Amino acid sequence: MAQQKITKPTESELEILQVLWNKRTATVREVHEQLASNKDVGYTTTLKLMQIMHEKGLVSRDDSSKTHIYQAAVSREKTQKHLVGKMIDNLFSGSPAQLVMQALGNHKASMDELDEIQELLNSLKKQ
Repeated sequence: MAQQKITKPTESELEILQVLWNKRTATVREVHEQLASNKDVGYTTTLKLMQIMHEKGLVSRDDSSKTHIYQAAVSREKTQKHLVGKMIDNLFSGSPAQLVMQALGNHKASMDELDEIQELLNSLKKQ
């Protein structure tokens, strides 16, 4: 079975995907309103980006009615896995340990997060 090529989303495309992952489906207006609550962005910019994302296969579009409904065509998990893999390869010389040490050294993790990390480490050691 052939591996599906994952298109790397731009930073702006990732912001749109975040909205769609959270809302499941949304119109351009709904996505735009969510984005505009955090930054200065024009409606036509959001529209054009979503059209490009549709062409790239990052979002799907139901155009059976006058108002198009969009949804993410790529999963959050696959996108995260792809981007983290590229980051490990490109920034950390292929070392996941360097990524984890950098992340935990620069960001304070909660006790719950540290417990989850410890559980993952324990299960990986058993494999």
